[in-house]
Amino acid sequence: MYVNARAIIERETPTGTEILVQTRNKPHEGGKWIELPGGQVEEYESLVTALRREVREETGLTVTHVGGLDTKVNARGRGTNVECLRPFAVYQTTQGPVDSMGVCFRCRVEGELLAVGHDAEGARWVSVRQIAEWIAQAPDDLSWVDRAGLLFYLEQASEPDRSE
Repeated sequence: MYVNARAIIERETPTGTEILVQTRNKPHEGGKWIELPGGQVEEYESLVTALRREVREETGLTVTHVGGLDTKVNARGRGTNVECLRPFAVYQTTQGPVDSMGVCFRCRVEGELLAVGHDAEGARWVSVRQIAEWIAQAPDDLSWVDRAGLLFYLEQASEPDRSE
């Protein structure tokens, strides 16, 4: 089973909230997908460290805010450390081409967006209204994993990020 950290990167504009999406080529999953930045957590890498690394590799952006980070606690013991924090959402695939689970965080970023990142291209800001239209249409090029995370986001959109 793969474990992933996913970024729902938000920005406010005069016309409303926008989310950053990108295109990834994943032949092992059936083709090119529009998806959220993020990826696999490496062995003993914290979720937040993985999130920051993946966003940087794929988009060139630096994560400046991670929702839920203010809730983090560390439980240390004899040669151990376990982090616990409140993410925005958690997903698990129960059927599909890849057995995975992931943790989604609401984020803000700064920096210049790369034209082409690590296995990613076409990063762009999309209105929440456009995301809702994509979800309603269920297009084949929208990542099957991120469809669930974005649907959850849309249902929770009226809830503020409480970790300001």
